[in-house]
Amino acid sequence: MPVVRLYYQDMERLIGASRETIMSRLAMMGADIGKRAEEEYVDVEFFPDRPDLYSSEGVARAMQGFLGIKTDLVSYSVSPGPVVVQVEESIKSVRPLIGCAVVRGLEFTDEAIESLMGLQEDLHWGLGRNRRKVAIGVHDISRVRPPFRYFGESPQRRFVPLDYSEEMTMEEILHNHPKGKDYGHILKDCPVYPLIVDADDRVLSFPPIINGELTSVTEETEDLFIDVTGTDPVVHKALNIVVTSLAERGGKIESVLVKRSEGDFLSPDLSPASWKVRTEEANRLIGFDLTGAELAECLKRMRFGAVTAGEEMDDIVVVQVPAYRADIMHSWDIFEDAAKAYGYDNLEARLPQTVTVGRAHSSEVRKGEIREIMAGLGYLETMPFTLTNELVHFQWMRRSAAPEAAGAVRVLHPISELHTILRTSLLSSLLEIFALNQHHPLPQRIFAAGDVVLDNKTRMNLAAASIHSGANYSEIRSVVDAVLREMDLEADIAPTKDRAFMPGRGADLFAEGKRIGCFGELHPLLLRSFGLEQPAVGLEIEWGELEQ
Repeated sequence: MPVVRLYYQDMERLIGASRETIMSRLAMMGADIGKRAEEEYVDVEFFPDRPDLYSSEGVARAMQGFLGIKTDLVSYSVSPGPVVVQVEESIKSVRPLIGCAVVRGLEFTDEAIESLMGLQEDLHWGLGRNRRKVAIGVHDISRVRPPFRYFGESPQRRFVPLDYSEEMTMEEILHNHPKGKDYGHILKDCPVYPLIVDADDRVLSFPPIINGELTSVTEETEDLFIDVTGTDPVVHKALNIVVTSLAERGGKIESVLVKRSEGDFLSPDLSPASWKVRTEEANRLIGFDLTGAELAECLKRMRFGAVTAGEEMDDIVVVQVPAYRADIMHSWDIFEDAAKAYGYDNLEARLPQTVTVGRAHSSEVRKGEIREIMAGLGYLETMPFTLTNELVHFQWMRRSAAPEAAGAVRVLHPISELHTILRTSLLSSLLEIFALNQHHPLPQRIFAAGDVVLDNKTRMNLAAASIHSGANYSEIRSVVDAVLREMDLEADIAPTKDRAFMPGRGADLFAEGKRIGCFGELHPLLLRSFGLEQPAVGLEIEWGELEQ
């Protein structure tokens, strides 16, 4: 989870309350309070579902409401600004989405800069999927001249990257700069690279990799230009979180005109979203006994706008959700915040109506045994996402069947092209993890034990993979034999026709005539699709079927 460093003096100034008061109530906001260092600061963890709390400014804003110092919806003024960003057609196939803003009149301290940089990186992780979906650039706008251009440029374009003194080509940055090594895989096989330049063709940013040294932020910086680029509309939520956090430091937000062939728009849009929730549902779900007006007061303490729909409709509360809240997807998310404001310690304890003795399900017991076996074989456990997409799951794995024909369950209204189906196997997810960890030493050996969904039925699979220069069939066959032996299970082995494996170096597992798994040396074309440069082997076993 993201760790936010809160400096006591800074928080007292931002919130308007004493250290003792802040610390006595901070945990009730959902914070996990960590170590203190010389009584100057405290490290705090928040759940990943609250990216607006990834900065000291966001925490201070929330605490002001929670403590009753400032309640209700925060209103941020966005003044029309002169800055224009032209989005060119050449970038549309690479990284098409962008949101921008200008924030002026800032007075940076060491704590403020640290908070901004920490917020930027935590949002890259929490909302941006390690910059794949979202990347944020922060620039000293006084050093450049608008209008700006966002376009696709040749990899041979040269500029001075942040914290460097010599020019490098963008291709060299991907291979030699630390950030290029970490995130260069995002631009794999792209014909052009994203670039933002000013009116004099000077480089501000090479998203999602690195900013230019030209616009580096220092304590003397007063005015910022912020760009958020990506492949998912969540770029605008990330922008809203950054600019409102800076506004809490006294910054004045200016809009930027983004010009596109599809239509121009002003950015950022900080207008709140409107919801209607029922008091009766909140009372039933949480255990309240509140009126509509009382529920509205609880929500105001959590920095929502909230009013009842009228005297004759007291059960309905109209809620204004701030533009910086990226986590509100259901009315129950709103009720959760109401429960925090009400105080979990104020909820009456009730004995359950039924008395049962709980125990672990047999499948979970077996899963624990599998984890121990794989750990004993030297494999590290991973927990990949349940959602994936057709490109990775089928095309890259050289399994060309249509998702429906392969038994995959589609997501009805996916918000990202990366998450369009429920996984039908685990092995492709392990290879994605290898692709993201190529900067770590080899060998790497990982496994995952979890649910897959095939033909509308949930099944339990084990997958493992190993990557290093000497990976071969014998290695993965020995792992399969060890797993079957330790689980006291039997299976027959036969050559496979699965195109994920090299011909003659892969096998299928059968139990009572039914195929329940596969293993072998992964095909070089498959490895190339994932950007892997070393041999790899893998296995996948549907162990739920194997036990029946």
